[in-house]
Amino acid sequence: MTADTLSHRHLFVPATDPGRPPLLLLHGTGGDESDLVPLGRAVAPGAALLSPRGAVLEQGRPRFFRRLAEGVFDEADVERRAHDLADFIGEAQARYGLTAPVALGFSNGANIAAALLWLRPEVLAGAVLLRPMVPLAKPPSGGLEGRPVLILSGSADPIVPAENAARLAGRLTEAGAALTHRTLPASHGLTQRDLDLATEWLAAR
Repeated sequence: MTADTLSHRHLFVPATDPGRPPLLLLHGTGGDESDLVPLGRAVAPGAALLSPRGAVLEQGRPRFFRRLAEGVFDEADVERRAHDLADFIGEAQARYGLTAPVALGFSNGANIAAALLWLRPEVLAGAVLLRPMVPLAKPPSGGLEGRPVLILSGSADPIVPAENAARLAGRLTEAGAALTHRTLPASHGLTQRDLDLATEWLAAR
């Protein structure tokens, strides 16, 4: 089911296993609301899936916030779009009767998920961040006491420097997140090991 009646164009897939928390699927640059649905179904069978499309266009490609160059983010826009997305999550919870979702984000989607964790931690029950970077140079402190977060990085990722991924993990830990960070022998793209680890982590929640 695709809908335009909330603040973000999105796709919603109802749960067939109500015991699983819903997933908030956040695509990478150039993706759309359908991109991560197969991944969501694979890693959390039966979970409700809420998949918004990024509201920013970069040369016609949807994103969740503006960037000034590769790896250089417009942080004012990051903050604005994170709050907009958090408001959308609240709208969708009311519309579809959802509890707080676990974010499953890839690349740009993982970055906006990290920004949500810092800026609006109440809207997420946790997060799986696939190939994320630090989205905010000076994020708020605290607010994530015990919130479960999984980061999966690639050791040969040409987009995300290892230092940047480690800094993100450190700052989320400082904010109180119950964080697991794994670096896989992979590039920026996802591998079967990413799927396996995400599946195991979500099942343990």
